[in-house]
Amino acid sequence: MKLLHVDGSILGIHSVSRTISAAIADRLKAEMPQLKVTDRDLAATPIPHLSGATLAGQQPNATNTPDVQHDVALGVQVLDEFLAADIVVIGAPMYNFTISSQLKAWIDRILVAGKTFRYGETGAIGLVGDKRVIVALARGGFYGADTPQAAAEHAETYLRTVLGFIGVTNPEIIVAEGIAVGPELRETALAGALKAVSELRSA
Repeated sequence: MKLLHVDGSILGIHSVSRTISAAIADRLKAEMPQLKVTDRDLAATPIPHLSGATLAGQQPNATNTPDVQHDVALGVQVLDEFLAADIVVIGAPMYNFTISSQLKAWIDRILVAGKTFRYGETGAIGLVGDKRVIVALARGGFYGADTPQAAAEHAETYLRTVLGFIGVTNPEIIVAEGIAVGPELRETALAGALKAVSELRSA
């Protein structure tokens, strides 16, 4: 069994989403000692955003500069990591109503036609529905379905759409929200999320 642990927060040790995603990975490793873990820290080692040169460089017989060769090879590595994983844990902070640009850059490398989805007569067909995906989502305010700001939430909704597009229709999402409202609410939200982690099924 292989686990891919991806973190998209830029806040390092101060990040709530990182704390939760690390707890998820630790729980799964404790329950499954044979689990092989790959960590990808998108802040420490950012993935470049897609460029026209990179897209062109992916075509057969393309003549690429060394920079483009490196970028194309990185894209292959990122995709292979994702495809090889049985479980994917994603630390996803909500910045300015949506996911971090670092996480978006990673997503752009795993949504690849013919690899994670294909188009059929009725539209897109996801190809990786056998993966277990667990998302640790942190929000500064309150954006749940029953809140006045629900329509401004474009992190969880976006991730559900993206994952559904590639076939993961039932991701497990653990949310800590209201973390920027005050220290007490931050601690309460984190404690609630960590409790949810402790209740995750092991496999």
